[in-house]
Amino acid sequence: MASMRDIKRRRSSIQSTQQITKAMKLVSTVKLQKAKNRAEETNPYFNYMYQTVVSMLQRSGTIRHPYLKAGESQKKAIVVITSNRGLAGGYNSNVVKLVTDSGFSKEDVRIYAIGNKGKETLERRGYEIAADYSGVIEAPVYEDAAAVCGKVLQAFQDGEIGEIYLAYTHFKNTVSHEPTLMKLLPVEIDEKEVKEDSNILMTYEPNDEEALDMIIPKYITSLFYGALVEAVASENGARMQAMDAATSNAEDMISDLSLKYNRARQGSITQELTEIIAGASAIS
Repeated sequence: MASMRDIKRRRSSIQSTQQITKAMKLVSTVKLQKAKNRAEETNPYFNYMYQTVVSMLQRSGTIRHPYLKAGESQKKAIVVITSNRGLAGGYNSNVVKLVTDSGFSKEDVRIYAIGNKGKETLERRGYEIAADYSGVIEAPVYEDAAAVCGKVLQAFQDGEIGEIYLAYTHFKNTVSHEPTLMKLLPVEIDEKEVKEDSNILMTYEPNDEEALDMIIPKYITSLFYGALVEAVASENGARMQAMDAATSNAEDMISDLSLKYNRARQGSITQELTEIIAGASAIS
């Protein structure tokens, strides 16, 4: 059985850890509120942009455009959005798992990393890191999303990659975050989403190629930006839950150690009394 000194020392250490987890929980709660508001404001634009482009392409007939067909390269670009810090439960590992369980060969995947945690883990597992934009996740803005989009689209146009994917965490609410792997290019239309009036063809001015050259990059950029905003909200939500759980676990451990300490102290007092009584009896 551990000594009273060891129990007291361990309890003190856990109390110090609990203070840290409480502080981190409070910080994450404040950041989550700001990130949540931003995500809720951005989400309608994110959804309507997606619906608009899908609806437009449904009515475009058999347009031949580079963005609508896979490139000749077998390489696949995956933009992976994680965090720069840990202590967020399974937030980072769930996104990494999307990539490792995607069924894509490591040799055919190029990672465009946003977030140190995902970059470091995938790099250790042998994936090629084509670019690192970890600083973007600290305070994402639309211009950052446009810069990443421009880099990835340039690689697509140059034939270095044939497909583009996005791996991030979709923010549903404070306690629900869903890891998502989304295919961005070539743009594919789900037959289930085709509406009855899709036989009305879309007309482009001046021509379809020039219009799509302008629309698709903005579409991809909006998806990147929406994913960044949702990822930040999801990260803070996951960290808040993780720190709340850690604080509760620390409280349970402190209660258990306090009980053990009191038992050990009571045992020590009882032993001392027994020795005193035995000594007094021997003298008399």
